Amino acid sequence: MKRNILCTLAVMAACAILVACGKTDDQISPITPESNAASSEAEATPEPTPTLPPYEANVLTGEAKGENYPEGQRITALMVNNLVDARPQRGLSKAQMLFEIKVEGGITRFMPVFNDYHDIDEIGPIRSGRDQFFQLILPWQALYIHEGESIVMQQYALDYDYGLLNNNNGASGYRDYNRVNWRGLSYGNGLALEHTMYTSGENIEKYITNNNVDMNRTYNSTFFNFVDYRQDNPVRDLTQSQDSQLTTKDGPVVKDGEYVEISHSQSYKTRFLYDNTNNVYLMQQNFSGNWRDTIDEEYNDYQLQFPNVIVLFTDIHTYPGHEAKDLQYVEYSWGGIGYYFYGGKCEKIYWQKGTPLEALRLYYLDENGQCSDTPCEINIGKSYVTIVDVDEAINLKVGNLADFDLDAATVSASNTSIDADAKAGESLGASTTDLVSAARNNQAVGNTESNTQSTTQSSSTTNTSNDSQSAESAPQQDNTPQQDTADQSSADDTASDDSGEDIPWAD
Repeated sequence: MKRNILCTLAVMAACAILVACGKTDDQISPITPESNAASSEAEATPEPTPTLPPYEANVLTGEAKGENYPEGQRITALMVNNLVDARPQRGLSKAQMLFEIKVEGGITRFMPVFNDYHDIDEIGPIRSGRDQFFQLILPWQALYIHEGESIVMQQYALDYDYGLLNNNNGASGYRDYNRVNWRGLSYGNGLALEHTMYTSGENIEKYITNNNVDMNRTYNSTFFNFVDYRQDNPVRDLTQSQDSQLTTKDGPVVKDGEYVEISHSQSYKTRFLYDNTNNVYLMQQNFSGNWRDTIDEEYNDYQLQFPNVIVLFTDIHTYPGHEAKDLQYVEYSWGGIGYYFYGGKCEKIYWQKGTPLEALRLYYLDENGQCSDTPCEINIGKSYVTIVDVDEAINLKVGNLADFDLDAATVSASNTSIDADAKAGESLGASTTDLVSAARNNQAVGNTESNTQSTTQSSSTTNTSNDSQSAESAPQQDNTPQQDTADQSSADDTASDDSGEDIPWAD
């Protein structure tokens, strides 16, 4: 009996030990060195870097390409009148990029650029082509639409064999004789005929189809070096930029820029007021001695606005031999100082272009205030870009909105233009190489102007200043190696190379 009792107690004790060991192992025993090492190893294993999708950006804005992006299609640029009597214009607000540059007589002209011409409901008044605009889109082989062209522009189109991509009739544009401008004028009631030409995406489509224009183009790069939209926060804060702590003899490289006033000439001025709520710059121009919103009549008087404003200075003067028409030569070869405005801030930058076949490029300044080798990042979105005579650099006004009287009067814009558009094949006689050489040396190569009658007559002042070679804003010779110039091959409807590999992209 005692033996049975002892056996029973032994079994019960063994069970108790097993239960206690199980509880200790699962709940209260310390972590062994082996399990600690395994845990540390697990914690130290880095997360795999996510693989970014391919960079597929909108050529003109840097945004991710949307579902309806016109993949493989050429961009389209048009010339739009900016004389006082041409205002308000139509269709400008739909453009992804807008250029403004001085032409003859101190006036300016617009060149809106579109990813997709199908987005153009109506645009105009369409005006004649100029080489200072054409040279900006030549590297991109854009479709260029205008009504008429200067003799110099005509020569550029011939020298670079632009063919049907250079449309000279507003893509079969039409006249709106009933339009009424800001001064209450209409055709037959004081409004000149040249302020009545319009075109549309539908008209452009007809021109392309009827003439078998090759609109195929694969772009290997964006127009500017845009911030990568694939970043978690794809915005470059200018106050935190790599150059934000730099200072030149003119002050900080990055400063306040809520107010931007640009003087193109004595009578043509453009300004931008920063809208903090929407992070855009609202565009205005001088009109009848006052500032007036630059609006789009086609879209309920929508005021033009841009997140990016870019102002670039260089030498601009009259082509020798073209004084009577005051055709303007813009020096793109040397580069120069510019300013980039975003988010209410202003950043001093440097720009370069080089030959007509090379793309416009923007760079940060280095610690010495000179052009660095680092491309400047432009924020995603639409851009206003202007090329301005360096003589007007002293008239650039920048600062906080509170620093300026926004209601102060300005000068009246001139409504006179010297604008004689050439007829095809008439009075040519100098290549673009000769014209550029003469412009740099300020020597005439013979009068090659068209004899067509000017639509309006006025006298003008010829500006032959070479101040662009002085002080800090002095442009430097662009030493970028000459890239493949296969683009000079035919760009008309017989062109077969649409790879884009022969274009000097702004990579």
